Amino acid sequence: MNILIASDHAGFELKKKLYEHLKKRGFEVIDYGPHELDKDDDYPDFVAPVAEEISTNPKERGIIIGGSGQGEAIVANRFSGIRAVVFNGQYEPKDGRTVPNEIVISREHNDSNILSLGARFLNEREAIEAVDLWLKTPFSNEERHKRRIQKIDNRYVENSEE
Repeated sequence: MNILIASDHAGFELKKKLYEHLKKRGFEVIDYGPHELDKDDDYPDFVAPVAEEISTNPKERGIIIGGSGQGEAIVANRFSGIRAVVFNGQYEPKDGRTVPNEIVISREHNDSNILSLGARFLNEREAIEAVDLWLKTPFSNEERHKRRIQKIDNRYVENSEE
């Protein structure tokens, strides 16, 4: 499995750190840019090619990084078969409730194939922990989750052909 990675200017430094971390872990990492810091760059220019590649090669996974990760995920989710999720830190309720780990659920239930990170919300350690957990968590393959993903994919195809 290749890991495709991209960012915008806000995520540029974190992207470099994640790239090095993933290489050290033995992953084949393909950097879609940017390759130099440009405060005026536009995230769709780097994120769309990652999503397009994963759309045609579903065994690949992507990590995209922006200021919040929201715009990047919106771009990625425009491509067929992409299930990009935003992670900006694990929610910890102050009222004593227990909540599931967002990263784990995004893989086990949604089979997310792109992780979108907010560089303005996560420090390097938090981002690395999120990426590592995301990469090691498998899709559950439970029938109900497969059925839901199929409904999303079918609806997308139906709407795109109108």
